Amino acid sequence: MSRTVFCKKYQQELPGLDKPPFPGPKGQELFESISAKAWEAWTAHQTMLVNERRLNMMEPGTRAFLSEQRDKFFSNEAVEQAEGYVPPETD
Repeated sequence: MSRTVFCKKYQQELPGLDKPPFPGPKGQELFESISAKAWEAWTAHQTMLVNERRLNMMEPGTRAFLSEQRDKFFSNEAVEQAEGYVPPETD
């Protein structure tokens, strides 16, 4: 049986991550409050930001930007999009 968490993003009990997404207190916080579904949605959004904005992950400013965007994403605040990006239509 997988563990469940009350997901901060989706505001419901959902299957949690198998392990913290990265070391340290922030990774543990996400492990305890973010579902696997929310983490998957974040990684897709992060990938889109990195690719479309041509972000360099070696730059500290880029990592700080993505960390800020991650926190906003999980809190359901407005997040940056790629310029000209149109989300796919859902049925």
